[in-house]
Amino acid sequence: MKLSQFRFKLPEELIAQHASEHRDEARMMVVHRASGEIEHRVFKDIINYFVDGDIFVFNDTKVFPARLYGNKEKTGAKIEVSLLRELNAENKLWDVLVEPARKIRIGNKLYFGDDDSMVAEVIDNTTSRGRTLRFLYDGDHDEFKEALFKLGQTLLPEYIKREPEEEDAERYQTIYADKEGAVVAPAAGLHFSRELLKRMEIKGIHQAFLTVHSGLGNFREIDVEDLTKHRMDSEQMEVSQALVDMVNGVKDNDHRVCAVGTSVLRGIASAVSMGGHMKTYSGWTNKFIFPPYDFTVTDALVTNFHMPYSIMLMMTTAFGGYDLVMKAYDEAISEKYRFGAYGDAMLIL
Repeated sequence: MKLSQFRFKLPEELIAQHASEHRDEARMMVVHRASGEIEHRVFKDIINYFVDGDIFVFNDTKVFPARLYGNKEKTGAKIEVSLLRELNAENKLWDVLVEPARKIRIGNKLYFGDDDSMVAEVIDNTTSRGRTLRFLYDGDHDEFKEALFKLGQTLLPEYIKREPEEEDAERYQTIYADKEGAVVAPAAGLHFSRELLKRMEIKGIHQAFLTVHSGLGNFREIDVEDLTKHRMDSEQMEVSQALVDMVNGVKDNDHRVCAVGTSVLRGIASAVSMGGHMKTYSGWTNKFIFPPYDFTVTDALVTNFHMPYSIMLMMTTAFGGYDLVMKAYDEAISEKYRFGAYGDAMLIL
């Protein structure tokens, strides 16, 4: 597959700038792989497509407020810092992106907060934009994280053309978020309300969780036409024995496994074993999925409508079939579905 095959014309007005009023009342396109049929529903109708004994696998990562605004020592130049991941808790080392990168050198100090209460020193240049910062803070680790995150803002995708608002702290987070570490929200999960999860539980649909700490690599532009030459950024993930036992039990009983989001799709694919089963996994994954790809565990996928050229679109077409998904995208545009993290949903069966 070539990068140019994932180009399509997306009208700017279809990119959702705000979350829908109620999580489970976004629109949902249902795509049937076997027949090619496409249906138009409301998200909370998803329960009608699954039965007692099926399982939904969610990503329980928790987004932290990753964008900081600070000033460079001496010059006072304004610097935007995006926290990516904590490298070392004891030494308070963080992997970050900085803008404008050209103004920052090793040894520079950056000051954050109205009273410059948080100070960081640049100790390494890892890429043209990336840096390693050491935060200079005397309190314990929990106090430091609390103080750091109080200064941060939600890091919304660049296609959302506005500053973060108060509602984003809640709405750019799944209701089951638990393990802190993501910069990017697992957007498919944003559609699930507590009421919907309860209805699924009553119906006998199992719920299980893995953890993939989604990073900005999901939005990094691919700069090669030949997709086999693209290298994904690594993301930390965790697949527990409890999840493995549940999923493997469901498969053995001929029920379906539904991945909620492309991060879960990749997480499951990174932990497959023989015979359509899963195994435990703890570590990092840089698995890049694009068509054609043989999925042996996942039977259904919940996802959003993604941007042209995006890694998430490539994963979606790998699961649903390139021709069918691109046809569905044409229909989504003509039917004015909303795209992006705050947009509408697609269920592929």
